Amino acid sequence: MTQQEFLDENVFRTQPSQTFHNDANTLYFSEEGFSEILNKAEHYGIAIYEIKSTLDGEAGKSAHHEKFKKKATDPNWYKGVFKSFKNDQKGYAYAATYKVSKKLLNR
Repeated sequence: MTQQEFLDENVFRTQPSQTFHNDANTLYFSEEGFSEILNKAEHYGIAIYEIKSTLDGEAGKSAHHEKFKKKATDPNWYKGVFKSFKNDQKGYAYAATYKVSKKLLNR
């Protein structure tokens, strides 16, 4: 199984599933959907390297795990950033850069 197949089948199926692609073909999720994705990432131990936000087609805030000196698999970094972003501005859509371990893909 490829990383994209794993993410599509196990992580990106969210309720509500409000998603869209921007010009860079990045998959963005609504606040509710992204919250569910972060919970699934924590459950599976998926690394999240970067979180980006957008509002009305305009780039919003972004954050990278290295800035927080945290491992990409540490849910404290990505859930903390998400909480901060969502408290800062309502209506953001969110995207992230993920890495699924080979061990998980080989299951």
